[in-house]
Amino acid sequence: MVSFLIERTAPLPLSEAWRRLTEWPRHGKVVPLTRVTVLTAPPTGEGTVFVARTGFGPLAFDDRMEVTVWRPPTDDEPGLVRLEKRGRVVRGWAEIEVRPGPGGRSRVVWREELAVRLLPGLFDPLLLGASRRMFGRAVNRLLRME
Repeated sequence: MVSFLIERTAPLPLSEAWRRLTEWPRHGKVVPLTRVTVLTAPPTGEGTVFVARTGFGPLAFDDRMEVTVWRPPTDDEPGLVRLEKRGRVVRGWAEIEVRPGPGGRSRVVWREELAVRLLPGLFDPLLLGASRRMFGRAVNRLLRME
């Protein structure tokens, strides 16, 4: 299991940064070979379930996630969403926090703990590096994409 932290500042209002990061199908547009399907009716909230299907053909797997905390940002409080990863291959959790940053910008903090079933701990350094790069790029793209 690996844990990592990604921090970004974006020239966006809190509500827009939150929207861009929490519209789950958008994640499939920025992560290669991934399609995201929301399984529960809108709007997103605690209990929302979605699946990120990554790969192609017999090499694809599902990363099933459930929203367990849903607190959109307000004028007084940062936003926080927590996802529990409950797939057969990928387990763990992710938290996305959106808070006020300098100069009216938004500050994003993405925390994640991730385990890949049947992947020995020997490969944790590789998993950590790949995860940081992949999720860091995804956050960058989500925040830039309108």
